[in-house]
Amino acid sequence: MAELPSLLLASLNPSTRKQAEQSLQSLSLQPGFLTHLLTLVLQSSQDRAVRLAASVYLKNLIKSRWEDDEPHVADADRSALREALVPAMIQLSNASDKAIRAQVAESISLIAKIDFPEQWPDLVDKLVFSLSDSNFEVNIGVLETAHSIFRPWRAEARSDALFTVINYVLSRFTRPFLQLFLHTTTLLFSSPPPANLAQIAQAMVFLVDIFYDLTCQDLPPDIEDAHAQFFGPESGLFLKLLMWDPAELRGDPDDTTPSLPSQIKTRILEIVELYVKLYPETLQASASVEAFVRAIWDLVGGGKRPSVADDGLVSQSLRFIASAIRTGYYKQLFSSKETISGLVQGVVVPNVSLREHELEQFEDDPLEYIRLDLALPSMGGLGVSNDAVTRRQAAAEVLRALVSSGLESETTEVTGAWIGQGLNEYAANKSENWRAKDTAIYLLTAVATRGSTTQHGVTSTNALIDVVQFFSDHVFQDLQAEPGSIHPILQVDAIRFLYTFRNQLVKPQLLSVLPSLVRHLSSENYVCYTYAAISIERILFIRQGNQLMFASADIKDIAPQMLDALLSKVEKAPTPEKVAENDYLMKCAMRVIVTARGALADEYARLLQRLVAILGVISKNPSNPNFDQYIFESISALMRFVVQANPSTLPTFEQALFGPFTIILQQDIDQYIPYVFQILAQMLDLHAGAVPAQYRTLLPILLTPAAWQQKGSIPGLVKLLKAFLARDAPAMVAQGQITQVLGVVQQRLIPSKLNDGWGFELLQSVVQHAPPATVKQYFKSIIITLLTRMQTSKTDKYVYHFVYFLGFCLAVGKEEITPDYIVNEVESIQAQLWSQVLANFVIPQAPKMPPKDRKVVIVGLTRLLTQSTLMLRDPLAQAWPPTFQALVKLFKEEQLLTKKEDEDPDAGITQVDYEEQTAGYQAAYSRLAAAETAPVDPVAHVKDLKAFIGQELSGLSGKAPNVKELLARTDAGVTGPFVQELAAAGYSI
Repeated sequence: MAELPSLLLASLNPSTRKQAEQSLQSLSLQPGFLTHLLTLVLQSSQDRAVRLAASVYLKNLIKSRWEDDEPHVADADRSALREALVPAMIQLSNASDKAIRAQVAESISLIAKIDFPEQWPDLVDKLVFSLSDSNFEVNIGVLETAHSIFRPWRAEARSDALFTVINYVLSRFTRPFLQLFLHTTTLLFSSPPPANLAQIAQAMVFLVDIFYDLTCQDLPPDIEDAHAQFFGPESGLFLKLLMWDPAELRGDPDDTTPSLPSQIKTRILEIVELYVKLYPETLQASASVEAFVRAIWDLVGGGKRPSVADDGLVSQSLRFIASAIRTGYYKQLFSSKETISGLVQGVVVPNVSLREHELEQFEDDPLEYIRLDLALPSMGGLGVSNDAVTRRQAAAEVLRALVSSGLESETTEVTGAWIGQGLNEYAANKSENWRAKDTAIYLLTAVATRGSTTQHGVTSTNALIDVVQFFSDHVFQDLQAEPGSIHPILQVDAIRFLYTFRNQLVKPQLLSVLPSLVRHLSSENYVCYTYAAISIERILFIRQGNQLMFASADIKDIAPQMLDALLSKVEKAPTPEKVAENDYLMKCAMRVIVTARGALADEYARLLQRLVAILGVISKNPSNPNFDQYIFESISALMRFVVQANPSTLPTFEQALFGPFTIILQQDIDQYIPYVFQILAQMLDLHAGAVPAQYRTLLPILLTPAAWQQKGSIPGLVKLLKAFLARDAPAMVAQGQITQVLGVVQQRLIPSKLNDGWGFELLQSVVQHAPPATVKQYFKSIIITLLTRMQTSKTDKYVYHFVYFLGFCLAVGKEEITPDYIVNEVESIQAQLWSQVLANFVIPQAPKMPPKDRKVVIVGLTRLLTQSTLMLRDPLAQAWPPTFQALVKLFKEEQLLTKKEDEDPDAGITQVDYEEQTAGYQAAYSRLAAAETAPVDPVAHVKDLKAFIGQELSGLSGKAPNVKELLARTDAGVTGPFVQELAAAGYSI
């Protein structure tokens, strides 16, 4: 493993990355690799870039392999790594190792989520044992480790399993934690301050973080007992820490990183906000909240703390005030007009006004300005973290809290005066006082909003404000203004106003402003044209009930112009990274294509050319997963709707895409391969006749083990193989390729907890499309593979897939693959095995099947009960009554079994809203909504399920006299009403 450092460095260089990653992948399969990697991380003599790359690679290996056994991490390696991780964190406690320590902490968190406490029972004991009264360098490592393990609790849903883990931790950790907390505050407040004050303060940051972790689900008794010590209104530790501001730890005024005291204060206010929301009774036992509000006033009131470093503290202070107002418990504190006026003047207005920092960001880092200003999810679509909430948004939140808490008229009156003042100042000198108007518009937006979501904009407004009137009086003129005639921020404000209140405008109003937005797409200002793209995209996404407001006819005349403006901006960028940087433009292009549908049939060829050219540029260095998703979604949607309108256009798409797709597959651009497979499957599905030769040449590549290495490719590969099976199964049998498909299923997919579902999809496709003789050749070995996995590592998901697969095989009803054939094959493995499969899996699982799968399972079980002679003879007849009961229970939610005929076949694609998916390379499968086909019903011939059961049962009772006796053995409470319904419908048994 001597070459490991050079391989890690090579993996950081785009030109050598691919080769290095493949070599690392091979090395990583060797025994002891994980601990060797950790040893490298800890070697202080080693190049820092190597150590950091090793820590990231270790975390990624744990993320991809620890839970999924593909490829397996040996138990000895797991145990050795668990043993080494806590000492490693302590060794990395030095401040210079902070970035590396964060990666190792994340590794511990990932393992603990799966192994703790069952396979790692001594983890917390080791942490407690390592805590020290004097060595705060060690404490920092230990506390960061503890926080990395406990932090995931914040986002978890309450469950017995979660509380078992929390109680296990509390019983070992809370008391030593509280002792260290009190000891650390004593040191922080001591005079003269200790020499290692910064180290102690860093430990306090983690201690406060852990206090939040331990209380985020429920109040632990030990912490509840110490409540007054922390929250006391006179001398509580939290209030003391809010006031604590040692000169030695104050940052430089120009620094953008929060000082340690600022971090401590911010986190304390997060805890107090948590208590206000979850434990209001505990807080109301004393005047704590009033004391915290006074402390906040002293901390941030009147525009104190203007520096960027304190943004987090100021925002959290305002969020705490907003939460306290919203609870309604502190009405007497906030309801007087004087208080509201003081709040607006003292904390809202100073924090809504634009600072130099924001103006610089507007010019120099426009994408970050946009993301923060609109509170949009950052790259990866994971939603905005608390750090990303700006002062302006937090100040606006205070106004919204007042408005929604029954203080509408007072708040509107007070804020209205400030809005009027700002507009008057602007009118007096438009070139100098544009900031006054910007503040006025922001204040109005805040006070007019009662409810909103990122996806849909403002959903309800303050009844005292006429938003549409304000738009036409003060905002519309800025939307129409010529570029350069007003400050660009006012133009951006006008577009944002439209974006925010899009749901308050009716369709004719939106259609009338759409041309102005399209004009702004050609603006020279980055923020201006990006806001225009974001607004157009969200306007086209507006729904009325189940229908989109805008249809193809509404935009067919301006769609080409919009797409030209959007793609021109993308194409102008000088480097691949810059081309892919602004995913908002590509998302808007995708939405225009999805909305215009077949209206683009005339100019599709030029559009396709441009999209393919952009793809060629960004594939040189893929850098933005959101942009990738939207460009492939655009290509897929364009093909879907244009070929739908004119099937003869399919060859044009194939000619344009086959070349670039071949390069992507040859160069193994792993970020794009999942998309390529999906679009190839989509094109293949669009072919009505025989499979063209160029597709057939792909099949051998798809069936090599290398193609299945990357987990993100597997769903797309499965989709493509299913398209081949549906179109070309006989030719695949002749080439021996069905055997290879089943080899992939049995060796790569079914053993994997992550990918077993895809394995079942492929198996179902083989059963459905391959000739019966071929299916019979392999059926027994398939069942053995499935039952072996059931024995070695059963999961709830696996049982569900297994039961559905059996239901599917029984339901599809191919000649020769009869219910008796299936039962016989299982029994030939081991006598009485079919009874066990029914009793242990099918009967308990079937009633729990999700609605989309019920029809297939109902048809399968009906055929088993009525068409299998073996099921009517002992010993298997013992299983007939409970199987029938399971079948009847499937009808409990009958309305879910009937499909509405008028559903839009393209509904899925019009709802593409990528922010709702978790994006990301490698780990995530990036599904293309436009490439999805409506699911095919394998039992479409059965129209009425009850009638089907009635016919089959009444037919059976004529042939098999013991059916009545078997029915009599069922629980009449479950089956009686059902049998009576059948009789009433004319099916007598």
